[in-house]
Amino acid sequence: MPKMKTNSGAKKRFDITGTGKIKRKHAYKSHILTKKTKKRKRNLTYSALVNSTDEKRMKLLLVE
Repeated sequence: MPKMKTNSGAKKRFDITGTGKIKRKHAYKSHILTKKTKKRKRNLTYSALVNSTDEKRMKLLLVE
């Protein structure tokens, strides 16, 4: 059986932390920013963690 390949889209979008959790970026930060408040845009800047319910599926995509 051949090795599993890492999903190309996933490896560009997600990072695995030292403890094994998966970091992601927030959506809605790319365009139509004039109607969004400064506070909302600022909070979208910071990274977040993938929900624990999706973590197993993400790790399959990020297999190395």
